[in-house]
Amino acid sequence: MNFESLGLHPLVLKAVTDAGYTEATAVQQQALPAAIAGRDLLVSSQTGSGKTAAFMLPALHKFASAPVAAAPAKTPNQVAQSARSRGNERTRFTPATPKMLVLTPTRELALQVTTATDKYGIHMRRIKAVSILGGMPYPKQMQLLSRNPEILVATPGRLIDHMESGKIDFSQLEILVLDEADRMLDMGFVDDIELIISKTPESRQTMLFSATLDGMVGNMARRITKDPMLIQIAGSSTRHENIQQRVHFVDDLSHKNRLLDHLLRDTTIGQAVVFTATKRDADTIADRLNIAGFAAAALHGDMHQGARNRTLNSLRQGQLRVLVATDVAARGIDVPGITHVFNYDLPKFPEDYVHRIGRTGRAGRNGIAISLVNHAEGVHVKRIERFIKQVIPIDVIEGYEPKKKASAAAPSRRPGWRPGDGRNDSRGGKPAKPGQRTFAKPAAPRKDSAGFRGDRNQRGDTGRG
Repeated sequence: MNFESLGLHPLVLKAVTDAGYTEATAVQQQALPAAIAGRDLLVSSQTGSGKTAAFMLPALHKFASAPVAAAPAKTPNQVAQSARSRGNERTRFTPATPKMLVLTPTRELALQVTTATDKYGIHMRRIKAVSILGGMPYPKQMQLLSRNPEILVATPGRLIDHMESGKIDFSQLEILVLDEADRMLDMGFVDDIELIISKTPESRQTMLFSATLDGMVGNMARRITKDPMLIQIAGSSTRHENIQQRVHFVDDLSHKNRLLDHLLRDTTIGQAVVFTATKRDADTIADRLNIAGFAAAALHGDMHQGARNRTLNSLRQGQLRVLVATDVAARGIDVPGITHVFNYDLPKFPEDYVHRIGRTGRAGRNGIAISLVNHAEGVHVKRIERFIKQVIPIDVIEGYEPKKKASAAAPSRRPGWRPGDGRNDSRGGKPAKPGQRTFAKPAAPRKDSAGFRGDRNQRGDTGRG
């Protein structure tokens, strides 16, 4: 189905055509007509399915089709704010009154949505879209909000900050979008989301996009929508037929590093993303790859937003060949040149494996996903295989063979084993006597300078920091 048959406003259709889009994806074919008609949507679709256009194109169509109205009368909140600010120029600020709010779990995804919105609305001069997210200086955000944008894209934590300080008023909100709702709930934003939704009009149109609509996500979806249309294109466990996946077993950290160096020298690689479990490892590996002659850079939550933006821009412009990232980058990066994904450390959850490898093979392209796995992580490989409903082939490269026979079915022999921590999978000690239970002491999680553990569930990556 082409976009011309979907009834989009001419200005929106022209932007879509200019962007080189001709055929709508499966999720767009179902979501666009229903969203244009004003229906609430509950959409389950895999990463890279074109969901950003599925909710943004109908919104832009609605705004482009609406008659130009006179400036709205001030709301009571705005009047009160103006009264408080009289005589004090430094505190004078009229709250922004957006018509559309898009909530995302990460900064990268928020910026990606804003960039896509600018592209789709390029011919609509009176439509402004801005991102409000953690890591961006407050003066810059205040400047953006002072433009009173029609479309606001935000991470929950930083949005709450501005709401509590009276900088945003949702009384005129028409459309609410929860993008990757499952990830936001996983990251502990359920209370923030509930608070944000409570400040929006009940007359709003609500669209929720998630890899799954079960459990907590499903319960929330039923509460916040009215007679929604359910669209299930593909679950997060759907097979990535266009992504070739394989596992390489490694004996130790030195073996893993030598194998990664060899694999990255493949001349068929356009650009690659290497995923690590910790921020410290991301920096260390990126530095080592640069010394080895690769154009590499790290991306993680301890970096200031300006540095993260510069890194992503370098990746998009082809100046970087290898991005070494934590899971903060697993969602929200859409770079056509990424041909390979390497799991230096396996992710903690099978769902994250799907989103990691989804950085390649996007929009129908082919990709390759390679996992470097310590022998003790074989059980975790099995969990991933059960989740994606396919077997991941084991590969061996001559000259880099593991000393131990590779077996994806080999169980972890020590309680306290943590997926993705390949450095702690081999421990010395005396063998247990027959029938004796043994308990290995779990490795203490490494902390960064801020005291955070790992890279998951951190406000610094997603909202306030």
